[in-house]
Amino acid sequence: MKLNWSDVTPHRIYLDRRKFIGASAAALALPALASRAHALTGRPSPLSTDQAPNTFEEITNYNNFYEFGTGKEDPARYADQLTVDPWSVEIGGLVDRPGSYGVEDLAPDNALEERIYRLRCVEAWSMVIPWIGVPLASVLDKVGVQPSAKYVEFETLLRPEEMPGQRRAILDWPYREGLRLDEAMHPLTILATGLYGQPMPKQNGAPIRLVVPWKYGFKSIKSIVRISLVAEQPLNTWKQLQSSEYGFYANVNPQVDHPRWSQATERRVGAGLFAGREETKMFNGYGDQVASLYAGMDLAVNY
Repeated sequence: MKLNWSDVTPHRIYLDRRKFIGASAAALALPALASRAHALTGRPSPLSTDQAPNTFEEITNYNNFYEFGTGKEDPARYADQLTVDPWSVEIGGLVDRPGSYGVEDLAPDNALEERIYRLRCVEAWSMVIPWIGVPLASVLDKVGVQPSAKYVEFETLLRPEEMPGQRRAILDWPYREGLRLDEAMHPLTILATGLYGQPMPKQNGAPIRLVVPWKYGFKSIKSIVRISLVAEQPLNTWKQLQSSEYGFYANVNPQVDHPRWSQATERRVGAGLFAGREETKMFNGYGDQVASLYAGMDLAVNY
């Protein structure tokens, strides 16, 4: 049986969610998404895992978002200054209908789904997160992908006055990521606009982010402002920084270690001090759905 987020949420958080939905629009950062979260109750996706999600507090207080700093607590500490309304995503390149699209255009109320996905960080820790979003394929179909397009390139907001990490040369800003077109069109790949029945928290990539559950977490780019369809493989930020450690594909693979640590096991965030490490699964456990995308490829070379 696949779980709905309301089936697995601790009761206190569930009540908080009900209060959230009932609040006045003036009190909400993203009121439109609140109504969307309400509409999602009872609509779990069959693509969801049956593992219980991490708590809302764990998900929103332990993550990487270097635009706000390198510490796991930095996003929650500094992201509140980020302006996320209004917001638009520029879609261009090899598409029939390029333009500037609002979040409500890309993820309309009647298209939102719940997806409870495993997340595996390249740093060998993991979570389970209940996302709300739409298949990326639905967005690409909407703009019309041209036959010559082979890859999808993504870009994060560049706004150093609100994103203090961008004032430092941590990475080559703005953050960029990319997928092969067949990866982007896969049913598991989504653009998420919320989690735990609430609008996407700013520290987790508000108002819209990518989620690709069979890849290491850094592929799931946050706070997207640009999507481009291109013919050549784009250069993603971490590969540009250190290509010997971070490849373009970044598929979860317990048989290919990071140069500085093993990828064979992972620490589940929130499992407790004395919990043992879990064995990492190929493609983060999504192999039945995605292994065919890489038939014949050497995944140690194409890491």
